[in-house]
Amino acid sequence: MFSFNMFGEPLQPRPFNTHYRCYSVSMFPGDKQAVENGGKIIMPPSALDVLTRLNIVYPMLFKLTNQRANRHTHCGVLEFVADEGKVYIPYWMMRNLLLDEGDLVHIESQSLPVATFSKFEPQSVEFLDITNPKAVLENALRNFACLTLDDVIALNYNDRIYEMRVLEVKPGNAVSIIECDMNVEFAAPVGYQEPERMDSAAALPEDDKEEMLHEPTGFYSFQGSGNRLDGKKKNLQLPQEELLKRHPRQRGIPDYDYEVGLIKFWRKVPKVAETETKVEEQEEFESFQGKGTSLRQAKTRK
Repeated sequence: MFSFNMFGEPLQPRPFNTHYRCYSVSMFPGDKQAVENGGKIIMPPSALDVLTRLNIVYPMLFKLTNQRANRHTHCGVLEFVADEGKVYIPYWMMRNLLLDEGDLVHIESQSLPVATFSKFEPQSVEFLDITNPKAVLENALRNFACLTLDDVIALNYNDRIYEMRVLEVKPGNAVSIIECDMNVEFAAPVGYQEPERMDSAAALPEDDKEEMLHEPTGFYSFQGSGNRLDGKKKNLQLPQEELLKRHPRQRGIPDYDYEVGLIKFWRKVPKVAETETKVEEQEEFESFQGKGTSLRQAKTRK
């Protein structure tokens, strides 16, 4: 909305600059929840009259400054129904500005760029319990008019308050988020720790590795002795280390010796005693020593 002079030229807006006594929403006689769950303030009706005469640019955005503590933030306006000389602001905004009830706050009109990017840092790991945090944040930011760098805003979700620090905003340190297409990112919550990854099996003592394996029990197939067709004897003794490698693993315990690209087929074999040093002598075997029978009967001559 613009005003024009007698020559048809738009009038340049003049800045709004004044001081008010600030109070938290708990002192406001109207709808407290609508003010507390957003980033807008309640101003007196006289402020609307002044803003109209100053030809202010819409949407109305303001910079709030605590000159004593050199703290500032930005906000929009929800209504002009406050008592004269007073403004009602959300409690989280008073904490950012280090203001107490009845302190003076400096308010001036601002024109902010439209936001394109923002990054938030949850102040508690409980924020990770939310199923869809981006949807929750998008819904909560509808009650905000602008964002300021390093502000800690409060979001109300499922009757709980989640605090979020504004880590980064673009294209400036303060941006307008009214009717904008803004990309949102989340940083790790304060106090969050990455889950520790298990060390490799090399860090475990050898005794601990053997304790992970159970003694074989029950029936095992293919445990009999065998003979070669060429009559040669085969040494069936296997080193203890080789038997451990072939030993079935306990379900649920990872194979710390896993090699990429190698498939292992674990077979259950009985454990060989460490005192055993050789395989019992086998009887000598010679192949093809049986008797043959012909299927065709020999013809007898008469």
